[in-house]
Amino acid sequence: MLTCDHPVPPDRYNDRVEEHLRLTGFYHASQIGVVQCQKALVNALIERWHPDTYTFHLFIGECVVTLEDVALILGLPTDGLPVTGMIMSSFEALEAECLHQFGVAPHKSDCRGSCIKLTWLRDLIENLQLTDEIGIQRYIKCHIMLLIGRILFGDKLGASVHWKFLPLLRDFGSIIQYSWGSACLAHLYRALCRASRVDCKEIDGPLTLLLGWTWIRLPYLSPVPRESRSFPLANRWRNWERGDRRYRYLKLADFRKAFDELQEGQFVWVAYAVDRVDPNIISAEIYMHSVVWSATVPLVSFECIEWHATDRYRRQFGFVQGVPHDERNLDKAHGEVLTGPKNLNWVTTLSHYSWVMHWTNRYHHILSELPMPSQHPLDTYMHWYRSNLGNA
Repeated sequence: MLTCDHPVPPDRYNDRVEEHLRLTGFYHASQIGVVQCQKALVNALIERWHPDTYTFHLFIGECVVTLEDVALILGLPTDGLPVTGMIMSSFEALEAECLHQFGVAPHKSDCRGSCIKLTWLRDLIENLQLTDEIGIQRYIKCHIMLLIGRILFGDKLGASVHWKFLPLLRDFGSIIQYSWGSACLAHLYRALCRASRVDCKEIDGPLTLLLGWTWIRLPYLSPVPRESRSFPLANRWRNWERGDRRYRYLKLADFRKAFDELQEGQFVWVAYAVDRVDPNIISAEIYMHSVVWSATVPLVSFECIEWHATDRYRRQFGFVQGVPHDERNLDKAHGEVLTGPKNLNWVTTLSHYSWVMHWTNRYHHILSELPMPSQHPLDTYMHWYRSNLGNA
């Protein structure tokens, strides 16, 4: 069974910077507390993940975490510029960027390759003075890098963060213009694809997002929520172990059995209707991005490209599900890794350019309701699904 990161308390921030933090789009994600992992549940989900379709295959059809889920579970901005750009692998470039943004630079011993150790960022944030605008902005950029390294884009070690994100923080007023939510979702999909390989021993990525999605969509498989009116919705299960220790000891066999016996009606397709989530607890800026939640588009985060195959799970957006298009082949862009010296602009590199442009044209790829066929479309879909993809 694959191992998962043990959650650690989130990095807190000085209350004096709160208004500035809100301007970046990272305020809500900063409120997420410790959501303990349920390792057996994560492993059961990985068994149902299909990298060719970028979906979970359950008895009731295909489903997956979407941009809508990212927005409501983590509170991240989902519409905006793709999270991508130039990556340089030299320590000198990393040093220069830190000097420009923080006024100080780490030593080589404070880094791991192209990654900055989180311990250096924590030491830096403790010593920054909040006496002027420059100090406040440096503090918040440091806090965002810690968030990225621990919760949103964390690797298996969870001890460092790649410096490639730093250039996107240069212009403080432009930080909120990026689609950090779609980049986070790309990392989750990539983590699931990697974890589904037979030789993989561990899963990383934003597991808080995966767990929150599962508990919202399959409430009968969730621990007892502790804070039902919290936002982001991940905080419903903050420190769930304190109130539901029994859930911690459920085994892989328990979740396998639950998925095997899953029936229509147990999966919540439209999970954020007003009878399930009070819209008054959700900030207005979150809904401002809802136009892109159903877009059938690539998810972009530098070298990481994944596919948001919304035509395969239309029911999650309240639409009729018909037979979807063929699987999307991302070719060389899928599985790209940052190993060895790489100095590339991922916006213009041949393997990624068309996918970045596809995201840029995302408004042209939003789902709309299908014309109603003469026969029942869901019956047609389920017949196709079980004939072509099996029962799960």
